[in-house]
Amino acid sequence: MEEPGFWDDPERSQKAMKELKHLKDTVEKYHSLETAYEDVEVLIEMGYEENDPELVPEVEEALDQFIRDFEALKISTLLSEEYDQNNAILTLHAGAGGTEACDWTGMLFRMYSRWAEKKGYSTEVLDYLDGDEAGIKAVTMQINGENAYGYLKSEKGIHRLVRISPFNANGKRQTSFASCEVMPEIEEDLDVEINDEDLRIDTYRSSGAGGQHVNKTSSAIRITHLPTGIVVQCQNERSQHMNKDKAMQMLKARLYMLKQQENEAKVSGIRGEVKDINFGSQIRSYVMQPYKLVKDHRTGEEVSNVDAVMDGGIDPFINAYLKWRSLGKNKTEE
Repeated sequence: MEEPGFWDDPERSQKAMKELKHLKDTVEKYHSLETAYEDVEVLIEMGYEENDPELVPEVEEALDQFIRDFEALKISTLLSEEYDQNNAILTLHAGAGGTEACDWTGMLFRMYSRWAEKKGYSTEVLDYLDGDEAGIKAVTMQINGENAYGYLKSEKGIHRLVRISPFNANGKRQTSFASCEVMPEIEEDLDVEINDEDLRIDTYRSSGAGGQHVNKTSSAIRITHLPTGIVVQCQNERSQHMNKDKAMQMLKARLYMLKQQENEAKVSGIRGEVKDINFGSQIRSYVMQPYKLVKDHRTGEEVSNVDAVMDGGIDPFINAYLKWRSLGKNKTEE
């Protein structure tokens, strides 16, 4: 019996087509950049020949756009790890801070939703749990688009907020925390061994913000992997069976990434540590009082326009992280 050809294998052919599209898109971006560079040169030459100061704003605008596009292409070359091109599954959990932390989680959910929208990515809420009084206790969303995981892997960790709490009658400054977990959506069947006796599978009634995000039926699935304590949940699919399939896919991806991290830790001789969602463990601080500043504690990147960041402007932090990863060191250590 003949072995199936390359194009007879749907999974391999689909992966190859995806890779081909990625390469073609990269080449097209490079050619567009070449054209933009030539256009800027022509505008500058016209300005000199005609001695026309009115061309200066047009040249500046074209040059600024070229620089932005060039930087974006340069950053995309750093996305070379195995699953960087994949969709991302992002989970937010409220930490220390009670209602304030739930409100902070809701703010982060909006921030990542706005970032995805600006990138032209689509989003899908997989699981959603309202806060007791306000905000969100936990939410899992899938962000679909090229390189979504490659960019968002920078966001994994604890995010800290400092502000005058709207929930504090005395108007005192308060600190609250939320955790962000990010993993790639891995569609292929991973070689991850999972024993049935290691799983606890619970069903529960779907919940959401007034039915805005999910179906209100008893089809939601929560799977706990007992040896690792990993918990995955899904409630947005149309049936319990589909929710279970999606949750198992997420669990396999989490276990696969955990195994990779353990292997990397062994090679480097560094033992990974589990951090509480609390003081001293944050990757980034968002300070709104007594001054305004967002600072990433790994790279040293700072942005003073907090409103722009909360409206999805997180690219400076993503870019700084990718550069830091490529160099293998932190700005603050230089």
